[in-house]
Formats: sequence, C-alpha cells, structure tokens
Amino acid sequence: MEAHVNLSDDEFENQFKRCELPPAVFSHEAHLRLVWIHITRYGFEKALQTIPEHLMRYVYSLGAQGKYNTTLTIAAVNIVNHFMMKGNSESFSDFINEFPRLKTHFKELITQHYKVDIFNSDEAKMSFIEPDLLPFSN
Repeated sequence: MEAHVNLSDDEFENQFKRCELPPAVFSHEAHLRLVWIHITRYGFEKALQTIPEHLMRYVYSLGAQGKYNTTLTIAAVNIVNHFMMKGNSESFSDFINEFPRLKTHFKELITQHYKVDIFNSDEAKMSFIEPDLLPFSN
C-alpha cells in the first residue's frame, strides 16, 4: 500500500505545499493524486499553474532540482484531466482504480503524445514542449 493514502487530501496537499512531505511518500501515484486534488479543487487551468510552481518549490527544497521536468509536469496535468473528464470518480482512490493505466503505463501514455524523449531532454526539463504526435485534448 502506498504511504500517501494514510493522509487525508488536506493533510497531503498541505504537507506538500509546506515542503514537509517525506520524499519516500511522494511516489508516482502520489504525484497523480496531487494533480487530481488540484484539478478537483481549483480547476484545470489553475492546476496548470499551481502544480508546476508547487512541484518546483518542493524539489528545490530537497536539493533535487535536476529531477524537475516542466514538460512532464504539464503533460501529467493534461493527461490526468483527460481521464477525469472520462470518468466519474468521487475520490482519488476510485479514480486510480478506474484508470489504473495512469499508474502502471504512464510512460506509454506520454509516448502517445511525444516522439521526442521528454524524460531525458534538457529542453523539456526547462520549458514546456508541445506534443509532436498527438495534441492534448481538454
């Protein structure tokens, strides 16, 4: 079981915002949960702003700025939003159970949109690169 599930949405978001969330708790699934919380609470457009800002602050607080990737972050917000629009989940737990590919095949979902390797591109880390295969539809 993922450690982040022991926290309420409020606790999880607040610990993350204050850069107090232990890195071991911030798994791939926890990243997806953060995006889900922000889209649910603040809307898609606001999440496109807040997720990159908060994530950058968090990785800088850990001294791990090299791990931040602007393109991957914005792509994740777009992809989570896409699946949220298709589903009808009331909680993140229901959402991830409804769309397990987000957890198990996320890289495959990204490669449907990008021919370029955004995971290892310095340009993708620094600024958002538009998809070169399939545009995001939100």
